[in-house]
Amino acid sequence: QVQLVESGGGLVQAGESVRLSCTASGRTFSIYAMGWFRQAPEKEREFVSTINWSSGSTYYADFVKGRFIISRDNAKNTVYLQLNNLKTEDTAVYFCALVAYYTGNYYYTNGAEYHYWGQGTQVTVSS
Repeated sequence: QVQLVESGGGLVQAGESVRLSCTASGRTFSIYAMGWFRQAPEKEREFVSTINWSSGSTYYADFVKGRFIISRDNAKNTVYLQLNNLKTEDTAVYFCALVAYYTGNYYYTNGAEYHYWGQGTQVTVSS
């Protein structure tokens, strides 16, 4: 079993930045890709960004528009999401997720394709 633990959320003002972290742990596991999703109140979960674990290639949702940066530290089994120039509409619970093995895609944008999920971390952006 794989555990994902997120951290770094909190209350920030519009225009500020925050960095989220997510560390994977478990007895034995592999990582093909990791990603970030978010869910705002009364809205469906949506894809934010994903990173291919071996190459470091990244892919973002259109609404990110250069404001967010995903990165990883392979040695620490940790993925990061740097959120810059935050807007009130970025308020949501942010979840990290992990794809343990290749299942046919290079980038994974569909939550159903992920094998493990974290518990989420709240990011609240005030105006």
